[in-house]
Amino acid sequence: MDTLMKQFEITKKGNLLDQQGRVAQSGYAKHLILQYNRQMVKASKFRIKEWDYYFIGNKDFGVTMTIADNSYMGLAGVEFFDFTNQKQLDFQKISLFPMGKMNLPNDSKTGDITYQHRKIQMSMESHETHKGLFCRIPNIDGGQTFELDVKLYYRNQDSMVIATPFADDEKAFYYNQKVNNLEAEGMLKIGEEKYDLTNMLGVLDWGRGVWTYNNTWYWSSASGRLGDGTLFGFNLGYGFGDTSKASENMVFYKGKAYKLNDVDFGIPASDYMDPWHFTSRDKAIDMTFEPIYLNHSDINVGVLRHHPNQIFGLYSGYIEINGGEKIKVNEIFGFAEKVHNKW
Repeated sequence: MDTLMKQFEITKKGNLLDQQGRVAQSGYAKHLILQYNRQMVKASKFRIKEWDYYFIGNKDFGVTMTIADNSYMGLAGVEFFDFTNQKQLDFQKISLFPMGKMNLPNDSKTGDITYQHRKIQMSMESHETHKGLFCRIPNIDGGQTFELDVKLYYRNQDSMVIATPFADDEKAFYYNQKVNNLEAEGMLKIGEEKYDLTNMLGVLDWGRGVWTYNNTWYWSSASGRLGDGTLFGFNLGYGFGDTSKASENMVFYKGKAYKLNDVDFGIPASDYMDPWHFTSRDKAIDMTFEPIYLNHSDINVGVLRHHPNQIFGLYSGYIEINGGEKIKVNEIFGFAEKVHNKW
């Protein structure tokens, strides 16, 4: 493909899906301009997948929190990564056939999510200026208590939003928002160990959709501060759906979003822990990615498979915006992943 990808920006408000359950407008936006409504989905209700995923971290440690309603399976879980000591903790509570009963909101700025079980209590609260996250697990890693209590403040005026159809299934779609540079205020406690999250940065991955059965995605994200303290971040990704109208590639600088064209992750052939080389055909992206930790699993049960390789590390190089302004990047912390699903 010799020509650069077209980038169609959605600016007209409306429903995400039309009366036939198809994506009404495909493309990208900087806000949730289109309205998702689970009741307008025309595909089998067993195929609807909804999730809210948060990551907060730096080069020393990180924590994730996820609530997902994938119709035939629900999930409430956390991960803690100690990059310094190369350790991690995981806890997931799986439920069968929630079918929308986990009540994930139709947009990211309003509505609260709660999950109560004797093994895990979790909440995600929406406020005008921030998100409030809480999670308590009475027994993790041999009897320790896990408690996360943090506020994540919005610092960017823009976000990455993309409405993606699938060419081989007109009732399949993915509506996604990535909110970068969320600034944390709070604490994580695991047993007697306390981890101060204040001033750390995070990202929200808000996803609603109907996926095809077999697909692979590539996702890269960073939220950090440049040498002068300026907030900087990016979202890069590709691999699934009909992206003829737009990519999800976007950089965030001083709170504003700037659209990027294509990207190639330059994944090393032999080992995910070797350096990566991120580039684009228009030369707007040129970054090396030095991995520091690999989060890998491969869950293969019958017809279902979840095979993620999530790599945390440091980005260095440059990203060009406005057709010429180069932003120099020096060891900005982030992650990159390749995920294969049969679901």
